[in-house]
Amino acid sequence: MTDTRTIAMSTADRDRARDILAAVSGSYAAKVVGQEGLRRSLLIALITGGHVLLESVPGLAKTTAAQALSDAVQASFRRIQCTPDLLPSDIIGTQIFDYTNSSFETQLGPVHANFVLLDEINRSSAKTQSAMLEAMQEHQTTIGGQMYPLPKPFLVLATQNPIEQEGTYHLPEAQLDRFLLKEILDYPSFQEELTIIDRVDSGVYDEDPPAAATLDDVLFLQKLVGEVYLDPSIKNYIVSAVYVTRHANKYLTPELASAIEYGASPRASIAFARAARALALIEGRDHVIPDDVKTLRHVILRHRIILGFEAIAEDIRPETLIDAVFAAIPAP
Repeated sequence: MTDTRTIAMSTADRDRARDILAAVSGSYAAKVVGQEGLRRSLLIALITGGHVLLESVPGLAKTTAAQALSDAVQASFRRIQCTPDLLPSDIIGTQIFDYTNSSFETQLGPVHANFVLLDEINRSSAKTQSAMLEAMQEHQTTIGGQMYPLPKPFLVLATQNPIEQEGTYHLPEAQLDRFLLKEILDYPSFQEELTIIDRVDSGVYDEDPPAAATLDDVLFLQKLVGEVYLDPSIKNYIVSAVYVTRHANKYLTPELASAIEYGASPRASIAFARAARALALIEGRDHVIPDDVKTLRHVILRHRIILGFEAIAEDIRPETLIDAVFAAIPAP
């Protein structure tokens, strides 16, 4: 089926989007040093309304980044520390009996915010994770049989610590697939760490920076991203890459092909299309190019490709397999 849609984005809308994104990026950079991949992923999530899974050791500015982005767009922000005894009602809310009027009153939980940081999500139980699944997928919660819509925009940033695994619960593949992107953070460079110390000494982190945009601006970006042109040849490129993950034995070497137990679902193709359009908008373009898809390959596929036992034992990284997948298909 041929995509006959023409480029519909006006120059005025593109300029407005550029100004909003530049202001938000500037406000964000005032608090967060380096971590360019994290900045890009958070902006993509902001534009698409997707969710992001962040993996790193403690102390790499995950909470600071989430708070900085929230402040930049004047959004409500809540941080939830996940623990094994955390209950679904602690997140979504509960009904409390009011003795004064002999009736139940609903108290909404912290998930009812524009930005929700789930710190160490893999420490919460499966039952609590299932409550978050409804919020992430349906953008609503159910309390006492009554549905409560979540605010717009709504964005979940979940973190997990790859080092300390005692007392953690494995995230099911169904929930991992709900995260648009998975970003893995690394330590700052030598110079970046010096800059961090200088900013702490100067009191930057004690100040509230002026807002760079509004929630209306965010909703404008979320609407505008649908007007970014995605050529049929790039759609074919996206689907081809995802297809190879499911039929790796036809395209990769036997060693690499055997490392993939299950390939990515169609949700990966949808994620590529959404995120590539957002990345094009961030770069000031009204159309997607093949490099947008290549740039996003790791953050979209690393949590959707399921490795076999031998691959895990041999420490074969998902990124190695993803690079092999993209090397096996021609770019348009």
